Amino acid sequence: MSKLETNTIDTVSGTSNLTIGSSNASTITLKSGATLTNFPDNTPYFYGELASNQTISRGAFTKVTGLTQNELDSASAFDGTTFTVPSGQGGKYYLEGVVTGDYQSIGEDGENTVVLIRKNSSYIKSAKIQQGGTQNMREVTVTASGIFTLSASDTIELYAYLLDASGGTADVQSDRTSLMGYKIIGA
Repeated sequence: MSKLETNTIDTVSGTSNLTIGSSNASTITLKSGATLTNFPDNTPYFYGELASNQTISRGAFTKVTGLTQNELDSASAFDGTTFTVPSGQGGKYYLEGVVTGDYQSIGEDGENTVVLIRKNSSYIKSAKIQQGGTQNMREVTVTASGIFTLSASDTIELYAYLLDASGGTADVQSDRTSLMGYKIIGA
């Protein structure tokens, strides 16, 4: 093993690629306390959980607002309701929306819970759990996720749809309802 001590490694004049390691399963290890700079990461990213229960009108798609608990926002692009892709940050994004329908206060007779992710006011991904016959739900969590191409200024929002047998309005449960996403590097 050899030791190379230097302050800068650069390409040969007239070339633009620098290769470290070989195709024989090279491993590059950073010592504890060392940091990498100017390397891409999964930003922008955002995350927010529903801060308090939100009542949803029966059988209507409703925008989930107040996703401000445990909020993370690397680019100041998420206001707790809407994520707006920052300028120059278009690309592939992983998005995930989670809705927990809480039917406890209306007789524990939930029948249909839907989560919907919308891009620029149009649906791009949904997931649903529906019960039939005499089966009813007290609480149910539904997750929709996927990888999507987003452009600068595109908006992402979370919607919920809840339906119960008694005709009452149910709640989207705080702490267990969230919206998140991040840009995928190298995609």
